[in-house]
Amino acid sequence: MWKIKKELLRMIMEASKDSYPHEFGAFLRAKFGIIYELVMLPGTISGGSSVVFQLMMKPIDFSIVGSVHSHPSGVPLPSEADINMFSRTGDVHIIVAYPFTMYSWKAYNREGEEIEVKII
Repeated sequence: MWKIKKELLRMIMEASKDSYPHEFGAFLRAKFGIIYELVMLPGTISGGSSVVFQLMMKPIDFSIVGSVHSHPSGVPLPSEADINMFSRTGDVHIIVAYPFTMYSWKAYNREGEEIEVKII
């Protein structure tokens, strides 16, 4: 089971609020199944309905385990584009939704199936 540091989840929510009404996006770094850090890719473009990652800027780093992005719409469900990106970029993906509280997020595997991530 994946776990995420509470402080990191709070930081994700604050970054999402700061980006609103645009999406926020980053990659997740973990050690021993604990997600503890964000990895920001140079050249990432945030828009009203998407985040465009410059994947050629993603380092070869096996501690990067997935992604996080926000949905300003308030619906934390993955789109087809999200699932396509999930399948190529790691094993755990988090979508945080407006109003960006500690209760307005969900996590998914690379197939877009909901998974549990425990807050620690």
